[in-house]
Amino acid sequence: MEKQETLATRLQTGERKAAVEFVDKYYERIYLYMRRLGHSREVSEDLTQECFLQAWRHIGQLRSGRALKSWLYHIAGNISKLYWRRHGERGDVSLADVDIEASGEDGSSLIEHNEQLVRLRDAVGRLPLKLKQTVILHYMQHLTIGESSDALGIRKGTFKSRLNRALKALRKEVK
Repeated sequence: MEKQETLATRLQTGERKAAVEFVDKYYERIYLYMRRLGHSREVSEDLTQECFLQAWRHIGQLRSGRALKSWLYHIAGNISKLYWRRHGERGDVSLADVDIEASGEDGSSLIEHNEQLVRLRDAVGRLPLKLKQTVILHYMQHLTIGESSDALGIRKGTFKSRLNRALKALRKEVK
């Protein structure tokens, strides 16, 4: 946590090296978050850049250096919502080309595993936005419950409830 606080302090003082470090550390994570929310590659790149511009412009509003990561995800989520509002709500989205990593397994078990991942990924893509965000932030972006709820601007209990509803919906659909 101390590193995040130090980076936040350096960003707040306007240190350019800190800005480069900030982008290097979080760019890929925010880009993947945008992709997982259903944006195309090009749009995800644009929205990720917009996210960092907004973060740089509003770094003075960051209250606690410990909350730097969740604050950045909060900005990213707002930018994504604004994009969808301006460009029309999307239907079901496929999370194709996002997140299937090769494993060391061979043969049919690897194929079966990848098929399950594809079904799960598609099911996540069909969830309502509020539920999809909880799954993506906690399980795909690896944020804690606290960081995830801060990123969405909701209470921990609300986040846990949404996550539970999302997991129930996914279990039902993937069976």
